[in-house]
Amino acid sequence: MSHTTPQSVSPMRAAWQRLMRQRIHGVALAFLVLLVLACAIGPMFSPYTQAEQDLELKAAGPSASHWLGTDSLGRDMATRILYGGRVSLEVAFLATAVAAIIGVGYGMVSGLAGGRVDAVMMRIVDIIYCFPFINFVILLMVIFGRQFWLIFVAIGAVEWLTMSRVVRGQVLALKNLEFVVAARANGAGFIHLLFKHLLPNLAGTIIIYAGLTIPGIMLLEASLSFLGLGIQPPDASWGVLLGDGSRVMDVSPWLLLYPGLFFSATLLALNTLGDGLRDALDPKSMSQQ
Repeated sequence: MSHTTPQSVSPMRAAWQRLMRQRIHGVALAFLVLLVLACAIGPMFSPYTQAEQDLELKAAGPSASHWLGTDSLGRDMATRILYGGRVSLEVAFLATAVAAIIGVGYGMVSGLAGGRVDAVMMRIVDIIYCFPFINFVILLMVIFGRQFWLIFVAIGAVEWLTMSRVVRGQVLALKNLEFVVAARANGAGFIHLLFKHLLPNLAGTIIIYAGLTIPGIMLLEASLSFLGLGIQPPDASWGVLLGDGSRVMDVSPWLLLYPGLFFSATLLALNTLGDGLRDALDPKSMSQQ
């Protein structure tokens, strides 16, 4: 009589299996992968550049030569949407990385230090929360000028606040558990505790909130570009295209419709995948498997 022993499944593989149980999460992931590939390499295969103008054509509807039409300067909309998507995604991912690095480090130090250090660090966060974000962006632009890198640095320098609070709360819950107390008893230092014991146990939380932060940052970048504080012409982002389209939507509705569809579909996919990651990486769900 043969006996089979169940194979142990790694936590990451188990999380992946939970994520893929619902087809909608797989669809969202596939859409995002295809979108990233299209924005990354699509403009290379376009017969037009994102700034190439045909002033005689001007704003023309979709045709065989311009699948999504052209804007008021005769620029190909399909190319500009793909190029704008590349810029918007770059800003979203880079700003999320900046927010995660600052927020995770700040929250871990604050939570593990505790006491007065924690109180002072959290009051600093509260003060920054009260500072209007738009004023902060305008101040940076006055000092450094309107540059691409400034957009994601400015957004990331504000979005880390929520991440730091979340991470701090997790550290406060973890630092009194047995494995941390035992490490301290064995002489583990502050830095060793942070990176060897706490950070690995925060990975799931960091991934979840990073996934949920990306669509919010994309929306924020679009709002800044819509107001003229983001990406500057002749470059384009989805926010720039939406702003341009909104001004001529009565006579050229496709200039607002197509960027809006791409932007909305991307936000929907990111939010769907973020919710799926939250469920898949939830520690309570892991313990029930």
